Amino acid sequence: MREAIHNLEASKIREVANAGLGRDDVLAFWFGESDEVTPEVIRQAAIDSLQRGETFYAHNLGLPELREAIAGYTSKLHPQVDASRIAVTSGGVSALMLAVQALVDAGDEVVAVTPVWPNLTAQPAILGAVVRTVSLLPADGQWTLDLAALRKAVTPKTKLLIVNAPNNPTGWTMTREEQQAVLDHCRETGTWILADEVYERLYFEPTPNGCAPSFLDISKPDDRLVVTHSFSKSFLMTGWRLGWLVLPPALVEGIGKLIEFNTSCASVFTQRAAVAAIEHTAEITPRVVAHLKQCRDTLVPLLEALPGVQVAPAKGGMYAFFRLDGFGDSLELAKRLVVEAGLGLAPGNAFAPEAQGWLRWCFASKDPQRLVQGVERLKTWLSRQ
Repeated sequence: MREAIHNLEASKIREVANAGLGRDDVLAFWFGESDEVTPEVIRQAAIDSLQRGETFYAHNLGLPELREAIAGYTSKLHPQVDASRIAVTSGGVSALMLAVQALVDAGDEVVAVTPVWPNLTAQPAILGAVVRTVSLLPADGQWTLDLAALRKAVTPKTKLLIVNAPNNPTGWTMTREEQQAVLDHCRETGTWILADEVYERLYFEPTPNGCAPSFLDISKPDDRLVVTHSFSKSFLMTGWRLGWLVLPPALVEGIGKLIEFNTSCASVFTQRAAVAAIEHTAEITPRVVAHLKQCRDTLVPLLEALPGVQVAPAKGGMYAFFRLDGFGDSLELAKRLVVEAGLGLAPGNAFAPEAQGWLRWCFASKDPQRLVQGVERLKTWLSRQ
């Protein structure tokens, strides 16, 4: 086995979830998904596709009608994006990995903004890259970017910069000014930007287009920029494993080859479901976002009222990221909460060493009362410590 693979850390989130296996008394908020099923109109489109016998291979880059639909969807939110720049992938994870495979050689330097979902730093490491990190900085529970530190870290030696915003787990979102500064700097250094924007629609601040600031709003088609997306969050389609890439034209052919050698293509029936999802965006996504805001506004004030808790409302995403004073190892703390409180949260050090002592609570709950119950369990547990 390659040393890079041998050295990969197992998922700490899975480790916590495994501690709760076989227990039906645990309120689980550890994974980044809603407990609400995919809307019926999307499921029915997949069923209809299967009934038509659409069980064969598709084009590497995706069904033409889905690429057109994604391009139209994107162009309503951002400046015009042509369908020829869209690649459909078997999940957002695959989209990220394909981008890294296309851009990074062994020994290349990659910079990532952390804390972040661990896959984003593991993927370049798998390919033998040297991964350096620039940490967001917490203040009163709110995380912010040290732009000067990021500029200093990204040099002409840096092949790729990885940024996830809105951010998992912190909820941090880049401002337009920060994006412009980063884009300008990377143009000067010749650095590629991989922008993970899967949470852009799950944004709770008022904006003209109803989503978080995007690099697509300020970039040119031939910029060294790859933007990744997923149907998982905004359309409640986590298990469908379908995502997409917005690419500069020069990268499209190569990504098509990589898709062939990774997965060949996304399944046709899931792509038909995705077309239906986009056609019904106006009735699906705003409802999802409104409900998530209700969940956030239910959970965060309750956490703020607990003694020793540092937390701030996330501007985007589906997570409350908070710190409990007096507790060190996040993984040990999360395991204790499973066993002793019946509460399943993700440990902060799963996302970066600097998030040690923090916990991530996914508030995407169909019933907000589950969140209230969870805080009551946490409160009771804290009272016993």
